[in-house]
Amino acid sequence: MDMDSTNGNGTELESANGSGVTDALPPPPPIIPPNVEPVRLKTEEKKNLKIPMARNGTNGNASPNGNEGDGDRKRLRRPNRAKNFRVEISYAAKIPLQALANAMRGQESEMSQEAIRVLDIILRQHAARQGCLLVRQSFFHNDPSNCEPVGGNILGCRGFHSSFRTTQGGMSLNMDVTTTMIIKPGPLIDFVLANQDAKDPFSVDWSKAKRALKNLRVKVSPSNQEFRITGISDKICSEQKFEYRPRNALKNENGEFETVEITVSEYFNKERHLELQYSGDLPCINVGKPKRPTYIPIELCSLIPLQRYTKALNTFQRSALVEKSRQKPQERMSVLSKALQVSNYDTEPLLRSCGISISSNFTQVEGRVLQAPKLKAGQGNEIFTRNGRWNFNNKEFVEPTKIQKWAVVNFSARCNVRQIVDDLTRIGASKGIEIAAPFTVFEENRRFCNAPPLIRVEQMFEEIQSKLPGAPQFILCLLPQKKNCDIYGPWKKKNLTEYGIVTQCMAPTRQPNDQYLTNCLLKINAKLGGLNAILSVERTPAFTVISKVPTIILGMDVSHGSPGQSDVPSIAAVVSSRQWPLISKYRASVRTQPSKAEMIESLIKKNGNEDDGIIKELLVDFYASSGKRKPEHIIIFRDGVSESQFNQVLNIELDQIIEACKLMDEKWNPKFLLLVAQKNHHTKFFQTNSPDNVPPGTIIDNKICHPKNNDFYLCAHAGMIGTTRPTHYHVLYDEIHFSPDELQELVHSLSYVYQRSTTAISVVAPICYAHLAAAQLGTFMKFEDQSETSSSHGGVTAPGPVSVPQLPKLKDNVADSMFFC
Repeated sequence: MDMDSTNGNGTELESANGSGVTDALPPPPPIIPPNVEPVRLKTEEKKNLKIPMARNGTNGNASPNGNEGDGDRKRLRRPNRAKNFRVEISYAAKIPLQALANAMRGQESEMSQEAIRVLDIILRQHAARQGCLLVRQSFFHNDPSNCEPVGGNILGCRGFHSSFRTTQGGMSLNMDVTTTMIIKPGPLIDFVLANQDAKDPFSVDWSKAKRALKNLRVKVSPSNQEFRITGISDKICSEQKFEYRPRNALKNENGEFETVEITVSEYFNKERHLELQYSGDLPCINVGKPKRPTYIPIELCSLIPLQRYTKALNTFQRSALVEKSRQKPQERMSVLSKALQVSNYDTEPLLRSCGISISSNFTQVEGRVLQAPKLKAGQGNEIFTRNGRWNFNNKEFVEPTKIQKWAVVNFSARCNVRQIVDDLTRIGASKGIEIAAPFTVFEENRRFCNAPPLIRVEQMFEEIQSKLPGAPQFILCLLPQKKNCDIYGPWKKKNLTEYGIVTQCMAPTRQPNDQYLTNCLLKINAKLGGLNAILSVERTPAFTVISKVPTIILGMDVSHGSPGQSDVPSIAAVVSSRQWPLISKYRASVRTQPSKAEMIESLIKKNGNEDDGIIKELLVDFYASSGKRKPEHIIIFRDGVSESQFNQVLNIELDQIIEACKLMDEKWNPKFLLLVAQKNHHTKFFQTNSPDNVPPGTIIDNKICHPKNNDFYLCAHAGMIGTTRPTHYHVLYDEIHFSPDELQELVHSLSYVYQRSTTAISVVAPICYAHLAAAQLGTFMKFEDQSETSSSHGGVTAPGPVSVPQLPKLKDNVADSMFFC
């Protein structure tokens, strides 16, 4: 069977999504040592083997530097130092590759998924033999030229995703460039200093270092043995003592060798003849067991290559990673072609025995480019889009708001506040927004500049309440730092939950130009109930079925905490369209749920005979804002789920939405359309005779799509930097029966109604809004004290379900707004 490396449209496809197959892969089979004969089993047969394992490390009794003494070396030569492991291999199952042929005809089964898993495991095994770091179906070679520093001694290591999948065009090999974080190999002290941005080893917080270093693997000089770090000593090397048996030790009356107590520094100086340069005054690295420690000075430890860094990156590291991992389409194609050659899959005997050969060419597919929808600005003016972009030069917003009661708050940002107000008023007038003079500018008291964020916000509101006659309609907030300012979360929470005030935050590192302020006005106008631009057909019957039949559009997403934050609740957000027939206005409902839970749990929430769930809240708003009409069609866009979770979305989430409708009116039978949007896949498109990205509006719905299911790829946006990543849409359920062209036009149009920007976006606006709403309310949780609600503090798990802290309720006047915009 011919396996093609994917790549795409007349337009060429570089790779296809492997999620759902790779997420739950079993570990690869162990590599058989060269002196062990391969085992072949018959059905139901078991085989017991003895595998000799040579000793390759040290235990708690070894010398502190990991370098064996003469007596230890002699003992190592004895054959009984090698351990024999008894291994039982049992016949598991026979996986017929015929199941793959059936899957390509649309007859998917559990056996076909197992067959693909087996092929993917073969790829993992092949990469393991080459010494690669394995991360699911991604492989990373130990090649310094593939690594880029991102700060803190962390490197972005470029590798390759490689997996099999069934498509309309046959079996495909899905390859893509991917990046993982690794720790820069080299002296261990360099990582400790960079991790804490410390000037020297003596200003390091060793309690923090202990957490950062645990489980890292180091090579110890001069023995070059490898160990895993288990902890750090409580005392410094020159004070940390241990029991040591000298070489010429005599036995005591009990027949035991006499030992002496010696410090780690003395041991290395006198016994190993190694003079420590600086680590005598630093804690030791422990590579032994907690009760039988083995201490090594930090200056003798070096980190080995290809160790993953799994903690969350800071803002600056993320920016550096994005900047350094960008690749233009031509460069990406070249790198992938080289990767396929380096992988050398044709030498893999298991693939050959399956009758599989892999083509070295990208797959050619046919694509279409959809025409951009026409947009309307104020005064009936039409907006002309070019390459998925437009502007408001000499145009007004289609529904500009009025700002009459407002104020400015400055949290010590260094800028000309009066100039910002004047420029904002001037530009607002050119867009049709009437902006009165602000009531006043509240400057932060210098005494509180270094206070905790909550204190700074409270003090500012005390001053606002003492001077303002009533709650303002709007507050412009100037923040002192651009990246992840700690004031943002408490400030948003105070305004939205306690006072119901719409607020726009700015972080002007320099005097903002007109474009920056125009972008701010896009958000301000949308938050205050205005509209910047709409589709020209949005209020006409010409807009497919939506304008003819009351239709609500839902966008659903779940946001999870950063890696390592196991006790931080996940946040589920659902946004819904309002004021039908508009599809450009939305409101959001956001709830917390248990950490890492992907299915949304609050869609329906029975409280006696009442339903306090998300869906009822959104349906009531649609009814109130759409002329007392119930939606006859409900279109749902779900983000953030893999193929393995599609059945859960259908059987859990969709069922709850249907039940929520029935609880409101038993006789009400709306029709549903459910789509899943995926961005975290490995499919890219290239133009065959052009170095540029594919044009915005490119649709691929053949050859590399699923053999049976209704799915398509859409590049709605213009890829200005790097290689465009398309969105993969899967139609899971369709009672409305859109034609393929109608559905693709609708999805394309929903990429043009995002009020925050003047560009087409890569995924439909309702999903983007759900992501924004979850992220903004997630900043509320950052400052909540969860010590009473989390059961995982101190490493002790309390019995019973974990209590999830609830988000504070938004004031009614902002709950119905696009506060998240």
